[in-house]
Amino acid sequence: MNPYEVVSSFEKTVAEWCGAKYGVAVESCTAAIFLSLMYRKSCISGITYIDCPCRTYPSIPCSIIHAGYKVSFLDYDWSGEYELSPLNIWDSALRFKRGMYKNGLQCLSFHVKKHLPIGRGGMILTNSKVAYEWLKKARFDGREPVPLSEDNFTMLGWNFYMQPADAARGIQLFEVMKQRYPDGMEDLKVEEQGYPDLSIYPIYQQ
Repeated sequence: MNPYEVVSSFEKTVAEWCGAKYGVAVESCTAAIFLSLMYRKSCISGITYIDCPCRTYPSIPCSIIHAGYKVSFLDYDWSGEYELSPLNIWDSALRFKRGMYKNGLQCLSFHVKKHLPIGRGGMILTNSKVAYEWLKKARFDGREPVPLSEDNFTMLGWNFYMQPADAARGIQLFEVMKQRYPDGMEDLKVEEQGYPDLSIYPIYQQ
């Protein structure tokens, strides 16, 4: 496979197993969340506040603020995943199961402490071809998967693409995991992640 095909193969493998039409592999779950927020911002107007649980990883409110929104912290218990409402974006960093895709933009984590421990990486699952095509270009500096000399630049993107070597490792780890856990593993426990109450920090009140 060439580098683009390796990443595409990993995306298709994970998306199919999770029950989504498309997958967009990126460098981290944080990148997946940020790009999902930016995509929603490009096509949905009039939204200022994004709901977020008080106890989650700090990069989530950071991404919300960097994307131009404000954070509305909510104090509730969650397991495996939660929604960044009202944008139908799901942070599913602590879940990886067969058929888990529900709708919207669902963000996965392949951190070394997660279910598929590539070391670093994430993915956005979606059933929308429009979202898929936008996200693929956005994560690759606004580029198409062609040589630079053949590209026609029409988007300001970000350098968030997944490295081919990580995608290849992801395929290997996925096959091993699927043999041991055909339907996926139990959700990681939120209480074991050490998430603090982020609502008490003034930096996130922007």
